[in-house]
Amino acid sequence: MSHKILNYHRASAVFAALRKKGKTIVQCHGTFDLVHPGHVIHFEEAKKLGDVLVVTLTDAAHVNKGPGRPFFNDALRSKALAALESIDYVVTVPHPTAVEAIELVRPHVYCKGLEYQDSANDVTGNIQQDVATVKRLGGRVRYVGSEVFSSTRLLNNYFETQEPKVKDFCRQLAERFDPRAFRASVDAFARKKVLVIGEIIFDRYSTVDVQGLTSKNRILSARHLGEETHGGGALAVVRHLREFTPHVRLATVTGNEPWLGKLLQPYRKCLSGLIRQKDGVTIVKQRFVEPKAEGKELSKLFSLNFIRNEPLDAKTEKKFLSRLRKLLRWADVVLVMDFGHGLMTDPVRRLVEKQAKFLAVNCQTNSNNHGFNIINRRYRRADSFSLDQMEITLAVGRRQFDFAEALGYLRRTLKSRYAWLTRGARETIGLTPRETCYCAPLEHNVVDTVGAGDAFCALATLAAADGLPIEAATFLGQLAGAQAVRVPGNAEPVKKSDLLKSGISLLTF
Repeated sequence: MSHKILNYHRASAVFAALRKKGKTIVQCHGTFDLVHPGHVIHFEEAKKLGDVLVVTLTDAAHVNKGPGRPFFNDALRSKALAALESIDYVVTVPHPTAVEAIELVRPHVYCKGLEYQDSANDVTGNIQQDVATVKRLGGRVRYVGSEVFSSTRLLNNYFETQEPKVKDFCRQLAERFDPRAFRASVDAFARKKVLVIGEIIFDRYSTVDVQGLTSKNRILSARHLGEETHGGGALAVVRHLREFTPHVRLATVTGNEPWLGKLLQPYRKCLSGLIRQKDGVTIVKQRFVEPKAEGKELSKLFSLNFIRNEPLDAKTEKKFLSRLRKLLRWADVVLVMDFGHGLMTDPVRRLVEKQAKFLAVNCQTNSNNHGFNIINRRYRRADSFSLDQMEITLAVGRRQFDFAEALGYLRRTLKSRYAWLTRGARETIGLTPRETCYCAPLEHNVVDTVGAGDAFCALATLAAADGLPIEAATFLGQLAGAQAVRVPGNAEPVKKSDLLKSGISLLTF
């Protein structure tokens, strides 16, 4: 059986030799987390279309089916497939989509399940890409599998794929908000016109190899290994939102540095509210980090901020207010990302509170503004808001208090319809005037928590603006946060296809 399992980097030579012998190669691709009778029938029907059946499976690192998936590791999934008589070869593929797998095998026939004949069942949008790749390589696509079962449904019902608190939350949510309703709600976000207001912050990650202490001054010595810069702050939120709606604009003020134009070029269609101040400073937060260790959170050594702690000058503020008035008339939803670095002056806040049709506020505490950027001292109105444990502690002004009770007090103070408190690895509390929900974190394999709160806020805001139930809105925010913690900083936006796939998987019972 072990001879059936091929190494990814050596497999192409085996398939090339088979083609040279005139063998017809059939390929199936998927996760195949739990092999069931539907899979067996699928493979048997596929094998009848050729001489050799190759099954490629997505490696664990690239499976996007939510926490606890895949339930079985690469070796066990490969072994289960190789045990089937109809399968000739099994290859684990280190890529998130099937394109690379198809290019590896170059099949004469590529098989997908009968359910994928209806493109509406393809939540990722990848099937069209797969079909195009097969045809480009001279193959054809066939749909097989007369019996359809669901590995996800079997795993969710009979295996401990998630922590009990997560499973209970998802099971109860699925009764009111099933996978079909979930997908329809996420698709509906595309109609929303969203204005994001806040500072652009570039997150620069400088990776270093710590060599120890210098002999004379006993300061930390490190060797520079590499550097990358991510669009963070309000720009990160824009990147998340663009995955769900094409109608996103950003209102902000930056400096006029010569390097800025190139970094902003990919977002030019969203920047109708951008003002570049001649003597301003574009915020850069540089973090010195050690090389990422597999399975561990990113180790940060030191942070250096390039920032100016001054509010907008009168001339820039007047220009910014004029730009905002036009954008506020355009927007269905206004999301204020208040990082406390001077953009959200009193006149700006009052204008937004007065004119926004739906106002979401995220008023953040950081090392630069600690104790000065407190939501209930700066805002009088917010239709929805989210904050973390430090931020609610500062707002309440006490160390010991009931979190849900304090969140309710802030919701009433700000006249909010939705309120959230994110407590990191503990839980997220969601609140409306009538309901309270508690959701445990969906992801425990954390690479970096920077940007997770922003991702949560982006999706929770869309859900709140559409009036979704608090459990559904909280679930969407948690899904976004779960994606965000798996990458360093704001290296990648929350992807709609991944969020849909994870959410549908968790809600399938």
